[in-house]
Amino acid sequence: MEKLKIYGDGRSGNCYKLQLLCSEMGVRYDWEEVDILAGDTRTTEFLSKNPNGRIPLLELPDGRHLAESNAILCYLADGSEFFGNDAWSRAKILQWMFFEQYSHEPYIATSRFIIQYLGNPPDRQPELAQKKAGGESALQVMEDQLQSNDYITGATFNIADIALFAYTHVADEGDFDLSAYAGVRAWLERIQQRQAYTPMVKK
Repeated sequence: MEKLKIYGDGRSGNCYKLQLLCSEMGVRYDWEEVDILAGDTRTTEFLSKNPNGRIPLLELPDGRHLAESNAILCYLADGSEFFGNDAWSRAKILQWMFFEQYSHEPYIATSRFIIQYLGNPPDRQPELAQKKAGGESALQVMEDQLQSNDYITGATFNIADIALFAYTHVADEGDFDLSAYAGVRAWLERIQQRQAYTPMVKK
């Protein structure tokens, strides 16, 4: 079988999501490192693949391209144990994946981007301060859910866990302290102990 190709950034949580799922599913792929700060996603060639100029980007052997990390997770996991076995379980998985994109990523991932990618510039400090409350709120919602569940939708690990794990496990790099979130920390450890777990490799 021809391998998939993933255009991604080794430091990006959104790109890391795909590495986690591929490891869990045993999916083979080629990886092409993309430097977003150098403008690699703004070239004519890249924009012909994804007009939105974002990574990760999945390239299928037949030349089709799929963008948006959570959409790619759904595509790769379709029909597998990682995307539920009925309409209700899939809807609950999507509920948490939408939460990740709307209520989690804009605060935790963006704060990490400002600090780790942009070097924590003084002119972005007011923005970082504004994002603190939103990030803490998202972590508390997760904590409440994980106090009584092994995984984010219940007893079973799935792509909603992958979507949320990617940036939560490096939340400290966005200046979020997880010490008050025991349920979240136990969940992170649970995922990291999975046999197929692969760590983020920051290239």
